[in-house]
Amino acid sequence: MPRISTRTSAQASSCSIPTPWPPSMRSRSSAQARSSGSRRKSEGIRLESQNGHSDDAVRGRPCLSVRRSAVPNLAAVMPRLGEIEVRDVGEPVLGAREAAVEIRSVGICGSDVTYYRVGRIGDWVVDGPLILGHEASGVVTAVGEDVSRVAVGDRVAIEPGTPCRDCDDCLRGRYHLCSRLAFLATPPYDGALVQRLAIDERNLFALPDGLSFDDGAMLEPLSVGIWACRRAGLEPGDRVLVTGAGPVGTFAAQAARAFGAGSVTMVDVSPFRLEIARTLGFEAESADSPSTATFDVLLECSGAPGALAQGLARLGNHGRAAMVGLPKQPVELPLSSLNARELTVSLVNRYAHTWPTAIDLVASGRVDVRTIVTHHFDLDATEDALNLSATDPNSMKAIIHPQAAATV
Repeated sequence: MPRISTRTSAQASSCSIPTPWPPSMRSRSSAQARSSGSRRKSEGIRLESQNGHSDDAVRGRPCLSVRRSAVPNLAAVMPRLGEIEVRDVGEPVLGAREAAVEIRSVGICGSDVTYYRVGRIGDWVVDGPLILGHEASGVVTAVGEDVSRVAVGDRVAIEPGTPCRDCDDCLRGRYHLCSRLAFLATPPYDGALVQRLAIDERNLFALPDGLSFDDGAMLEPLSVGIWACRRAGLEPGDRVLVTGAGPVGTFAAQAARAFGAGSVTMVDVSPFRLEIARTLGFEAESADSPSTATFDVLLECSGAPGALAQGLARLGNHGRAAMVGLPKQPVELPLSSLNARELTVSLVNRYAHTWPTAIDLVASGRVDVRTIVTHHFDLDATEDALNLSATDPNSMKAIIHPQAAATV
């Protein structure tokens, strides 16, 4: 698919970033994250100004020290809601177990669009300039002194969450629930829409020769689908209903099929997305006229009001459900009906230990990630990518290529 070349976002040469966020948009969660994250190295980008102070340090944002370089390190910075500016953010300084990654592909997620347009997702509030993007892949260009898992030149996919690795949840293998998790593009941590970033080597996974950088970026949303299947306790032969045929729902459906589901049916309101589901070999139903078929497993990936209750109504006895999409409104459930059928409802909060499985599923051809990608953009057109992802009914997944950018 040809790359879309559109207008360049507004650019600024100054490192000074005013704070446009009103006090009403600040949250205790963000403050707590900044405080607990102050011990960490990979915590965003600090711009060193001429007076020796950093803009982020003045605000108290956790940050990763950077140094100025003759070669710009351009990033798509959101200085205020609904605006993107391409800026030189300086070269990241590596910690002992960190690697510098030249970012090649970054997928636009619904969370990026929400932070860009709304400024918050639940308790996570944008209260200062932010770099978006967490679905990423690239090439290792430098390594810290204690790095042993990756080497310069390695092609890698990035798992975006860096846990503390020593709390009770981390030690029990539930690192995705770590209270000190630093997740790319989740306030107050900057993301991957930058030409080069530093990240812990344990977050990097080598890409097989057959996988492209775009494929590598799609391992993140695929991981959500894999985790949803695990949370639902999917078993071979299960009849699976997936509500929501967006990228995560489509990846969840493919993961379910790869794990041995007997049948997979997808439901959505979008004719375009339902057609993609059919192209991938799934049964597809319009949400306006669903069938009366019964299922063993529900993977709710839409977040649409009422979708969970409607999906649960189609589960048979001892059915299991995993709730990926989160509606904005409170959810009411018919507990007596759920109790009578002994249904199990699990929630999904990102993922853990999924990257090796995701790589294997794509490398083996059991999951098709390329059909999901519908648009490509240069870094300069990040704003266009976000707006298209929010408004175009024929957009499935947009990918931004940070190395294709103008100079500041």
